[in-house]
Amino acid sequence: MFFSHALITLTIVHLLALMLPGPDFVLIVRQSIRYGRKIALLSALGIACGLSVHVMYTVFGLGFIIKTTPWLFTVFKYIGAAYFVYLGIQLLRTPRQAQTTLTDAHTQTDTHMTATRAFVTGVMTNALNPKATIFFLAIFTTIIDPQTAFSTQLLYGVWMCIVAALWFSLVSVVFSQHKIRHAFLKKGWLLDKVVGSILIILAAELIITH
Repeated sequence: MFFSHALITLTIVHLLALMLPGPDFVLIVRQSIRYGRKIALLSALGIACGLSVHVMYTVFGLGFIIKTTPWLFTVFKYIGAAYFVYLGIQLLRTPRQAQTTLTDAHTQTDTHMTATRAFVTGVMTNALNPKATIFFLAIFTTIIDPQTAFSTQLLYGVWMCIVAALWFSLVSVVFSQHKIRHAFLKKGWLLDKVVGSILIILAAELIITH
């Protein structure tokens, strides 16, 4: 049965994991403040779609291959770390500005962050996060019974994508509030440098963590 103890446990654990500050959360906060609600929501949708990548390879058994083939996971980890470093460097290169207004931010939405780019950035940020791989391998080998029907496991995965989309949409709505955006945009260039530094630190952590 879909609405089972496993589903409740899965939902709680997944929500707690989503609430922890990580690349996804950092990205959505930055998108909300810098570019506004629309761009942030598109990135949130992208994150949910990126999460579906982990669901699919785990359900179809590729997760087991990654788990039992250390070198393959290492390659995946370095690719993810490299992408985070790339994003971080792009943000660190943001020129210093005396002040950014909400009008300026709206203009930036049109010229520097298209809807497609916002969505793709969300997909790549989650899909290339090795910690997400570890999380899903742990979820599908501990909380979910291996004997669970394939269709049920797939439904669990879809539900996790929906939960992620809802959570990051909520974050988008909160941080795109006028007062919050206005306060942060006064130091918009500084926000980009902080977020960029966090992404590079997260990448370094991925590289040195076994």
